[in-house]
Amino acid sequence: MFKKMFLILCLVGFAFSQTKFSEPQPSFEAPRKVVYSLYVGDVNTVSHTIGSMYNILKEYPSESLKIVVVAYGKGLRALKKDYDKATQDRIKSLMEYDVEFVACRNTMETMGWKESDFIDNISYTQAGIVEVIERQVDGYIGITAY
Repeated sequence: MFKKMFLILCLVGFAFSQTKFSEPQPSFEAPRKVVYSLYVGDVNTVSHTIGSMYNILKEYPSESLKIVVVAYGKGLRALKKDYDKATQDRIKSLMEYDVEFVACRNTMETMGWKESDFIDNISYTQAGIVEVIERQVDGYIGITAY
């Protein structure tokens, strides 16, 4: 009985908790900026990474967050049309929330892949890791998918 009461109290506490944002508060003019390095291609890791993006999106007010996912190495596979269908649907859903997905051309060239092998509405950069570095220089907070 004690365990059930404790669980109920925890759930109620979580339901009424709110994130306290640091100053300056995230806004349309000053959004939080996050760049994900996606270099692991297994479905479980990609799914976990997508889940963390949804969690971030739930916490921030609309239009106050920019998320960019740079896929390179084995992680680029997640953006290919022949990847896991359920995961692809989640990626496309994130795109509807203006999450930007960027593919590494160096990886594409190494693997012999073409733009037509990938889902629609992604962008491309020559070197994925350089894109991550430059986004961080531009104020993006880096998150590594693992």
